[in-house]
Formats: sequence, structure tokens, C-alpha cells
Amino acid sequence: MKKSQTKAKKQLFISSLLKKIRKDFLSIKNKKNSRSIKQADCLSSALSMFSLKSPSLLSFDKEKLKDPEKYNLKTLFGVTQAPCDTYMREVLDEISPRDLRKSFLTVFHEAQRGKLLEQYKFLGTYLCLVDGTEIFNSEKIHCENCCTKKHRDGRITYHHQILGAAIATPNMKQVIPLCPEPIIKQDGNSKNDCERNSLDRFLKDLKKEHPRLKLTIVSDALSANAPHVNKLKKLRYNFIINVKHIGNKTLFEKAKGLTKEITIEVGKNKYILRYVNKVALNNTKEAPLVNFLECESFEIKGKKVIKKYFSWITDHKITENTAYEIMLGGRSRWKIENETFNTLKNQGYHFEHNFGHGKKYLHTIFALLMMLAFLIDQLQEATCGLFQAALKDKESKKMLWEMLRSFFHTHLIKSWTQLFKALGKGFKGSVFTFDTS
Repeated sequence: MKKSQTKAKKQLFISSLLKKIRKDFLSIKNKKNSRSIKQADCLSSALSMFSLKSPSLLSFDKEKLKDPEKYNLKTLFGVTQAPCDTYMREVLDEISPRDLRKSFLTVFHEAQRGKLLEQYKFLGTYLCLVDGTEIFNSEKIHCENCCTKKHRDGRITYHHQILGAAIATPNMKQVIPLCPEPIIKQDGNSKNDCERNSLDRFLKDLKKEHPRLKLTIVSDALSANAPHVNKLKKLRYNFIINVKHIGNKTLFEKAKGLTKEITIEVGKNKYILRYVNKVALNNTKEAPLVNFLECESFEIKGKKVIKKYFSWITDHKITENTAYEIMLGGRSRWKIENETFNTLKNQGYHFEHNFGHGKKYLHTIFALLMMLAFLIDQLQEATCGLFQAALKDKESKKMLWEMLRSFFHTHLIKSWTQLFKALGKGFKGSVFTFDTS
């Protein structure tokens, strides 16, 4: 990561991004015209909740909101009239998850304009990590879009999942999330949705929205099959896909005895890499030719030597010069789990909390807005010196979010610049003032 800057890049600063997102919210066709509160205010209010890392829906009742909260919702998030939590749920439940794609595109294009994306180059492409995760599970609460699971003991559980995706690189801690693809029952379909179908929809939208973006799709062993690999080739995407002996026995038999072996030492760590190019994925007629790479790693953790084994297929040509980098690209897939899902679950975002389920799309809309807030945070952490200084001073994100909420509820904040400066090392506290009228 580049050295911290004293000022943020204007187009990537949170205030600029939120203004553009607000315009996107205003452009969404109003699904509920029965009351005067703007749909955009409901979306902006929900986004503010996730930006503040609130553990539950804030009370947005006009009579209950304190003056600092009313003021800060307007100055920081553009909310003109805060809705009550019940009405917010009613409005968001009617909004299609696809209506939020534009906001993710807006932020991504700003990352391109701000030259941040250039730091994520990988073998002439960008690594795009994809993985599914569960966002809701219940035996009682459910909606028309829930997928269902029938258990042997007769129980039925209801669940929602999303297919998450993020641009990442082994050299950067931060990721750039793309709009997740919901794994929910599709309109007019009584059958459960699945991760494979959602991945097909995701790739179709990805190509449509970023037709010239060169990507290397990094995914798990579920994708190591001929139809999927051929689809990636047709879309002109590179790939690095995890493979396992159980699911790809023929591939391992074909590669056995053909691989070249090299040993690379990085510090105290040692990597034995074996590879072969242009081997058939399986014995079927449509089997594509792939390049096979396996790795035995011996990494030092304290006084212990941690031994691990990995294997992938890719269409990047494997040589002595590229094998190690491709291995790092394949192992970067953990960033979608650790740097994305685990961060959302364990660093203050309350990813697994049920903020409200609704009858249609509410739970999915909340999940996407949380991911949008996370995307904004990742850009601040990667590019904004003010944010970096505040995080360094508070030492942990949980403490930073706690102080951010405290200021939001008690101080009149004119701008995000003012707030980030107050969260930094130079802030010496403030004097209480009282209304004596």
C-alpha cells in the first residue's frame, strides 16, 4: 500500500462518493408512492446505519432523533427527511436488488478514474475473487424469495445467500468489492437457486457492465468443470480455479509424471511448485486444455513449520518466472473470505445480524447496502490519509467505529473531513455547551 497521504483523492473521498451514490438512489423508480418521504432518504438512511456500524436499525422517528443526529444525517449522508424504521423497511422491501447495481458501478468507475485500480494489476489483468456465503437462516422467518432445505427429521429451514466478488491483489490488503449476486429464488421459479446459477448471472452482468476489463476469475473447486471453463474462455476471461483429487481425478492422472518442478525460497518459507501446460481437464469431448499447477508450501510461523498443499488449473502460461505469481494469485482467494466476509462478520459490520427480513427483498437489500458501505470504507483505507491516520490512532476498526458513532450522536459535524480529523491524533477533546434558553 502506498504511503499515507495528508489529503484524500477528491473523487475517492467518502463525501464525493456519497453524493454520487445519492444521485443513483434518486434515479431509482419510486416503488411506493403512498407517502411523501423520499425513497432515496430510506436508502441513504439505511446506508448511514451500515456506515456507522450500528448493531441494529437506528430509530429514525423525527420526534426521537436528537438535533446532532438530524443535522449529521443531512450533512454527511444527504438525508432530507429521516424515515421511521417501520416505513424504511416497507420501502426497501419493494426495491429490487438490481436497482443497487448502479451505485456499485459508480464507485468502481471512481476507483478507475482515481488510478487506484492500477495498483491491482496481475499478469496484465485484475484478479476477481468469487465465493458464496450465507446471509440468513431460520426455521420460522421466511419470504417468497427464500431458498428452502428439507431435513431428515422433517424440519424445513429457510435461507438466503449471496455470491460475493471482489477485485484483489496479493500486494494490497484492501479489496474492491463488486455488486454481489443474490442467491434467491428467481421470479416465477419454485426451485431453489444455487451458487452455480448465480455465478452464471454474475459473469453475464460483469461482461455487460465492464466489456473491456481484463479479469482473471479466481474461484473454488465447484467451478472446475468443462462447461464453466469453456464459458470463461468464451467470455475471454482468464481463470485460476482450485482443483481437488476427488472432483478431478482424471486431470491429476493425466498430469502425473508430466510436471516440471521448481523450488522457490522466500525468506524462511519454501515452496515446491510442479506444473504442466496444455493438459485436458477430463476425458469428455468438450474438455478444454488447461494448465495445471500444484504447490507444497513450508511456511514458518514462530517455531512451527506449517505444511500445506494447493492445486489449481489456469489458462495463464506457467513458467519458472510465472509459477510463483500464479500460486499467489490462486491463494488470494482467501481474501474474499477473510478480508471480506470475515471482516463484515467480525469487525463491527454485524453481517450476520437480522436487521429485518421483509416479504420480498428487504434482507437482500440490507446485505447489498452493507457491502456498499464496506466498499466505501475499503477505498478510504486504501487512499485517504485522514482515514488512515484516524485508524492508526484508534489502533482497531472496532474502536474507530465506536468513536465515529459517539461523535455522530453527540456533535454537530459539518463534513467528513472535520469528522476524520476529530477521530485522528490531533483532536484534544471539546467543551460541553448547553441550551439555556
